[in-house]
Amino acid sequence: MELNRRTVVAGAAAAGIAATTLGGTAHASGGRAPVKELFGKLADGTKVHRWSLANGGTRLKVLSYGGIVQSLEIPDRHGRYKNVSLGFDTIEDYVAKSPYFGALIGRYGNRIAKGQFTLDGKSHQLSVNDGVNSLHGGAKGFDKHVWDVEGFASGSDVGLVLHYTSVDGEMGYPGTLKAKVTYTLTRHGDWRIDYEATTDKATVVNLTSHVYWNLAGEGSGSVYDHELRIAASRYTPVDSGLIPTGERAEVAGTPFDFRRTKTVGEDIRVAHQQLLYGKGIDHNWVLDKGITAEPEHIATLRDPSSGRTLKIATDQPGLQFYSGNFLDGTLVGSGGHIYRQGDALCLETQHFPDSPNQPKFPSTVLRPGQTYRSTTVHSFGS
Repeated sequence: MELNRRTVVAGAAAAGIAATTLGGTAHASGGRAPVKELFGKLADGTKVHRWSLANGGTRLKVLSYGGIVQSLEIPDRHGRYKNVSLGFDTIEDYVAKSPYFGALIGRYGNRIAKGQFTLDGKSHQLSVNDGVNSLHGGAKGFDKHVWDVEGFASGSDVGLVLHYTSVDGEMGYPGTLKAKVTYTLTRHGDWRIDYEATTDKATVVNLTSHVYWNLAGEGSGSVYDHELRIAASRYTPVDSGLIPTGERAEVAGTPFDFRRTKTVGEDIRVAHQQLLYGKGIDHNWVLDKGITAEPEHIATLRDPSSGRTLKIATDQPGLQFYSGNFLDGTLVGSGGHIYRQGDALCLETQHFPDSPNQPKFPSTVLRPGQTYRSTTVHSFGS
């Protein structure tokens, strides 16, 4: 049934923040309204701004280009701050080199086979940018556009509201899609993302965030010693092009079993065909909870060396875990370090890859009159 959690107005989990003007002040936690500064300009002269905000012990810097999280700083067990997300120092590097560092992803996060799907009897050809497939919305997805951004302070929360309108036919997708994404830092230091979208024609939507996490600190080396737990008993195996086969396979007895906490690197070099296809882990986990009306805790990541932890809650049915396999030593990050394979990982809450071509997967169809809503919450500790 197409009318599911992603297309109906939810309750508190999807409720918007009653934002004040940029000059407002957050109360209770003492947080201040976000600060805006010029970060750089695109080749056509378009200005890109950076917004800095802090609350509850978390410090966040976000670019208007792609809604990119340029840095996210949290303290370790001794109160020492480090940036735990990979990124760059200049807009030029983001435009020329970025493998989606910190970006908002749309219209469709993950892969669509051959960049094609059929909806209501009509075939659509999308932008192809990953071999023969379409990845993360095509050659110029939401990550490569400048969003309209407004800062707010409301009660004990501070945050940003980002808007982007994707016109009918952009990257081959039908319908004019109006997207709204709200980044909120709560008084507890949680980073919450609320996604919304509406369309004037039937289309498919799957929005997510593509932060590359290293809880020991950006540029500190491999995350293979990070400890991870995922509340999922199944995953979706892929073919050699990393397109799901349609199966929901048991994780039991495979390197993909993270139902108990184990290190990221414990089984990553096991001779398993799925790991060979992905050059490591680049797979979707079928979350045990399914689609839910409220965000539920589905994953915990911990760095033993610093004590930093990340807990993720979502209402989405899937989690794409990517172990940074294609970081090849050619990128120099914001800390001046070279990024190599396994130097970060991504935990992308979303619907399943290639869902428009997989009738047994949860639907990603959005129709006029419906509102796409999704919420993911990142909670930090040490």
